[in-house]
Amino acid sequence: MASVLRVLGIDPGLTRCGVGIVDVRPDRSATLVHVGVVRSEPDAPIHERLAVIAAGLRGVVDAHDPHVVAVERVFAQQNRQTVMGTAQASGIALLIAGERGLPAATHTPSEVKAAITGYGSADKRQVQTMVARVLRLDALPQPADAADALAIALCHAWRRGPQTAASGALTPAQRAWADAERLARR
Repeated sequence: MASVLRVLGIDPGLTRCGVGIVDVRPDRSATLVHVGVVRSEPDAPIHERLAVIAAGLRGVVDAHDPHVVAVERVFAQQNRQTVMGTAQASGIALLIAGERGLPAATHTPSEVKAAITGYGSADKRQVQTMVARVLRLDALPQPADAADALAIALCHAWRRGPQTAASGALTPAQRAWADAERLARR
């Protein structure tokens, strides 16, 4: 039986924290395991909101036993309050990965969009459509936070791959991708 990588993708947010878990096989085919949103009340004190997010994420980890956690990397926005909340939720997600001894990685929104759609500036609808197609879903994953979490999980698996997690080896396609990324950074 081929090794399967179970990835927990997290789209961090204080009000809605998207979570998605996929199983990805070495041939890059994927299966939906879980999708949802951890919600906190916008008018609750920040420490309570973060505790709700932490409890929700711990529950998902306990229920589905992922091999790795992938979190959307916080990026600059005009609204400082929004970026602070996103950063705090991201920190909670990374903390929980650390508590459980799970490897964790972050991916920028443009990395995720490029991995899923082939276009780093794709819109939400394009990402949802491709996630639904890849996972063979009858409907687009909703809400957008949950679809984004699935996209983050798929991006991580496709960029890092089951072989990388299991043995440190890369497939030829992963090696070509890594080489192209190294050349692009020069």
